[in-house]
Amino acid sequence: MKDGQQKPQDLIVLLKGHKTYIQTHNFPDPDAIASAYGLQYFLQQFGIDAILCYDGSIDKLSTKRMLTVFSMEILHADLLADMQESDYIVTVDGQKYNTNFTDLPGDEVACVDHHPQVRDCGYHYKDIRMVGACSSIVVSYYREMGIAIPPLVASALAYGIKMDTADFTRGATAFDAEMFAYAFETADVEKLQEMYKNVMEFKDLRAYAAAIDNIKIYDRTGFACIPFDCPDALIAIISDFILALDVVDVSIVYSVRKDGLKFSVRSEVEAVDAGKLVATALSGYGSGGGHKAMAGGFVPNESLDRIGQQYEFYIKEAFMKYIKATS
Repeated sequence: MKDGQQKPQDLIVLLKGHKTYIQTHNFPDPDAIASAYGLQYFLQQFGIDAILCYDGSIDKLSTKRMLTVFSMEILHADLLADMQESDYIVTVDGQKYNTNFTDLPGDEVACVDHHPQVRDCGYHYKDIRMVGACSSIVVSYYREMGIAIPPLVASALAYGIKMDTADFTRGATAFDAEMFAYAFETADVEKLQEMYKNVMEFKDLRAYAAAIDNIKIYDRTGFACIPFDCPDALIAIISDFILALDVVDVSIVYSVRKDGLKFSVRSEVEAVDAGKLVATALSGYGSGGGHKAMAGGFVPNESLDRIGQQYEFYIKEAFMKYIKATS
């Protein structure tokens, strides 16, 4: 096996006999929910009944619809009062200690993810691969173990792959295409089609309008401030929207929240790694990270107080300094 990757049999052995939770990153997106759902069914085939959980909220319309279309049950952290320190947690589509991962009472013993590992988390099992979607990794477990994927699960996993790779245009690998094809063989196509109906809520238009009103472009880098609280998923969608402009190769969108600034960063430039960009630009004031093509970050209010009222100017300068140094 490759570095950072263990066999699914090792995960089964580890979890046997333990109460198990599968935790997504906060404010889960389709790939996170699909990965958790697919892993849950996979583990059930070996007598391990895992509970799906998350923190934050599920804001995006398409993500909320997944719960109904694919008959999923996932519990909010507020409903986990009976979780014990001895219970096992498998993190999917994210990792312990990340700013978008709430530290729940259980023991994070395993991780299935496709983001770079930035620190040692002490996992007993980890399968971390630099591929386009975490759902692709979960699909590979079924293929490796010779387990048929039921239609609902296959549909969810296929949808997770399509969404996180932006229909194979962002961060996709041959592995993702191969795993999508494998899942699609048993997927319910009608369920997949249902997921593409009415994907935007009317209230989202206010955030789009604010971003358009505030967009500024410097050397093919687009900055847009949404001057009010906006869900993580919508900030990411608007960042993709800004990136689609013919004069933008890197997009940096941030929302003003009561506790600070939430960032979503996208890059189509080979030399500009979005994860490294946001981590470097916010270093000392906030935190951030992610993939080469897409990443996120956060700056708390106490750091904004140190920066001062001209934080928009500081943000532009910090990001542009890294971009100019790497381009």
